[in-house]
Amino acid sequence: MGFVPHVDGERRRMLEALGAGSVEDLFEDIPASIRNPRLDLPPPLSELEAVEALKDLEALNRYPVRGGDYFIGGGAYNHHVPAAVGAVTSIPSFYTAYTPYQAEASQGMLQAIFEYQTAIARITGLDVSNASLYDGGTACYEACALAMRQTRRRHVVFDRSVNPHYRELLKSYAHNVKAEITELDHSQVAADSPGRIAERVDDTAAAVIVQNPDFFGRIADYSALAEAAHARGALLVMIVNPVSLGILKTPGEMGADVAVGEGQPLGLRLNYGGPYLGFMAARRKFMRKMPGRLVGQTVDEKGRRAYVLTLQAREQHIRREKATSNICSNEALCALTAVAHLATIGKRGFVDVARLCLQKAHYARMTLGAVEGVELVFEGPHFNEFVLRLGKPVEDLFRAMGHSFEPGIRLDRWYDGLSDCLLVAVTEMNSKQHIDEYARRLRDWLCN
Repeated sequence: MGFVPHVDGERRRMLEALGAGSVEDLFEDIPASIRNPRLDLPPPLSELEAVEALKDLEALNRYPVRGGDYFIGGGAYNHHVPAAVGAVTSIPSFYTAYTPYQAEASQGMLQAIFEYQTAIARITGLDVSNASLYDGGTACYEACALAMRQTRRRHVVFDRSVNPHYRELLKSYAHNVKAEITELDHSQVAADSPGRIAERVDDTAAAVIVQNPDFFGRIADYSALAEAAHARGALLVMIVNPVSLGILKTPGEMGADVAVGEGQPLGLRLNYGGPYLGFMAARRKFMRKMPGRLVGQTVDEKGRRAYVLTLQAREQHIRREKATSNICSNEALCALTAVAHLATIGKRGFVDVARLCLQKAHYARMTLGAVEGVELVFEGPHFNEFVLRLGKPVEDLFRAMGHSFEPGIRLDRWYDGLSDCLLVAVTEMNSKQHIDEYARRLRDWLCN
């Protein structure tokens, strides 16, 4: 029996206030055929029975993919997570706090968020970070919203080499805020030129969005683009893979105003797609335009170090028309995981992971590109992803590889004319032996 908290008298008074004669009247716009559908559900199970049923389902996974046989990227990556990270995040006082609305009562949680903000600001080379966002896509939109608030313009320019999921999300949200979108369409045939992007930026642009490394794994220096955008009064927003910043020039060094991205590579496992973590960092002058929360450090009345919510720009805390966002709850546990991961591997380990990804990806690109029938699509520098042209439908490759091997991502889902192209990602989890085995399988498939 369901729990209904309202008594008849309360329901009657609410219906009178709404001008409805009955509860059924409230739902008259919903067709009767779907209003109360009969659900064909199995009988309830006890906890013991439910656990056994889940184990039976788990046993159906007959084709587990080993970490080294996993070459999928496109925004979420298979990285090693030290055991110490789970030990920290499983502490009950952290584990039970999803998004601490009364965070002043928990100095430990506030300090964890403060340390996370500090780490993100340092690796992006920018001044300030907020307390995290839902995921990389929403962080990208929030950066656009920040730029529109700052410039009082509504024109956003971005390139098709931006992650397709982010592009679709941007278009969806932009429709609701009456933003004008210019999507540049040259990235699938040639390496991106920051100069060509700059040519499309005019005096109406609020933000120019670029991704580095881009969705195809290519890297570029956008310093000149930052200058061109600023000359037009626009902000440069950079989407970045945080691991790449262990060795690449940071957004701050390139002159970017805002850096955003997906924090999943920082200690969060793939988890079938989530929950993940969106990060955002910006220059100090944009701090009050940032969404969500910022934790600051101060001292209490006894002179002891203390942490406080310095800025709270959500509609729960300030007038709705002044709120910066209503989709910016911080992923507190995921942010804690990220900072625990960064603290565990340390500054040197952070650089080492980036170098391993770069070196192994270059070995994979050389080895797979040498297979007869395989063509390397893009020239120029790349980080840990690259594109192969196979000359045969990629879907056939997936069938040939079987369920225990993941060779990459099909690109024809988002880019016309790339049905024979594959996006391959390599991390520190892929050994030389795994890459050589990939080349052998690819060679065998192409020869058949």
